[in-house]
Amino acid sequence: MYNLETDGLNTPLRQIRAVYDDTTIRVYQAYSDEIADAALARGTFVAPPFKMERMTWIKPSFLWMMYRAGWGYKEDGQKRILAIDISRAGFEWALKHSCLSHAAGAMSSNSWRAKKEASPVRIQWDPERDVLLQPLQQRAIQIGLSREAVQLYVNDWIKRITDVTPLAHAAHALVENQQFAAAQALLPKELPYPVDGNLAATIDLSA
Repeated sequence: MYNLETDGLNTPLRQIRAVYDDTTIRVYQAYSDEIADAALARGTFVAPPFKMERMTWIKPSFLWMMYRAGWGYKEDGQKRILAIDISRAGFEWALKHSCLSHAAGAMSSNSWRAKKEASPVRIQWDPERDVLLQPLQQRAIQIGLSREAVQLYVNDWIKRITDVTPLAHAAHALVENQQFAAAQALLPKELPYPVDGNLAATIDLSA
């Protein structure tokens, strides 16, 4: 089993790790009861209460989502943890049409700003988390969708939405009882996601 905590020395700094199959990849978001219930009933997000005009951030890392939402206990607006299975074609469209959250490599500030304005998708790399939600050296990708990317996400890419709040609460309870191995065993098994060379360069993936 691939385990970031034990294999960390061999894990590239910036690598997409996710639950995926031949056609879909799983990302996570956390919302209020109102947004979550409407999305689960419809099989996609419903506006309103979901705000199509806002950037929406999707995260393939379950533990990064747990860090952001405090295992679903941080605040009412993030109390429901949703696993959203989207098409791999859509996910890769997002990567292709993205801009990093900062200028990288030889890109000038002016070129980066122009690309950011033209791109409907933002890429951000943040420290991955362990089961205690402490930062790791490796980075987890966050993908911010805006404008046409949000429309595509809601109307075309989403294939299935699952409420995984009970899983989050169960893992949290084990962590609270210092049953760390048991908590780790509950977590989704995220594996390195294959990205071709052009997309890898676009999102600043580590070699």
